[in-house]
Amino acid sequence: MPTALKFYVNVFGTPEEVYRALTIPLSIQLWTGEAAEMSMEPGSEFSLYNGNICGKNLEFEENKKIVQEWYFGDQEEPSIVTYKMHPDKKGTSLEVRQTNVPDEIVEEFKSGWENELLPDLQEFFE
Repeated sequence: MPTALKFYVNVFGTPEEVYRALTIPLSIQLWTGEAAEMSMEPGSEFSLYNGNICGKNLEFEENKKIVQEWYFGDQEEPSIVTYKMHPDKKGTSLEVRQTNVPDEIVEEFKSGWENELLPDLQEFFE
């Protein structure tokens, strides 16, 4: 049974800055330290961490929300990642939700979010 993962982190940047950090290839490369391909065109494909994370951009709501389909394995239902940026007195409260993560890789994905992706983004703004 696929699992949904949900995370909340505070980022010391405005929602506009966080949105740009998640959508502009050079910004993504700066906080990940790896090559990135990204377009803000719905339906376009993206690649992060030198191709270790790939998928399709589904929806953009400027400075508020990004929705992506992440590719991995032969699963029937796509894994959807949604980023929501909420203004906070210290910058941005970032909500991240990933659905349809196969049980056999839930811990790997949870660890990736908690130990790499989200801390790297937070550190970028410190």
